Amino acid sequence: MAQTNLTIKIDENLKREAEMLFHRIGLNMSSAINVFFRQAIRAQAIPFELKPYDDYFSGENLEKLNESIKQSERGEVISLTMDELKAMETNDPPQRVMEFLHKYKKSE
Repeated sequence: MAQTNLTIKIDENLKREAEMLFHRIGLNMSSAINVFFRQAIRAQAIPFELKPYDDYFSGENLEKLNESIKQSERGEVISLTMDELKAMETNDPPQRVMEFLHKYKKSE
């Protein structure tokens, strides 16, 4: 089958985010676009539902998630029970929370 080139204009950040997504699922940009075209032709329509934008997987949110993972790896997070959270609401934080905060403040 003969190959041809396709040139498109795309927002730089959109391209970067798409490349990151496609890389995670094992595709390069060209392969992903070919998959899209084949599905559109097969369905004779856009092969997915078009709906309002959900920014959950936006670059900004992914960066925040990566920073949270790094904080966790550095031990800069603490998990609390519901009882401990309620105690904090009444300005009576558990001792381990105070120790964590003291330790974290020292490391800054």
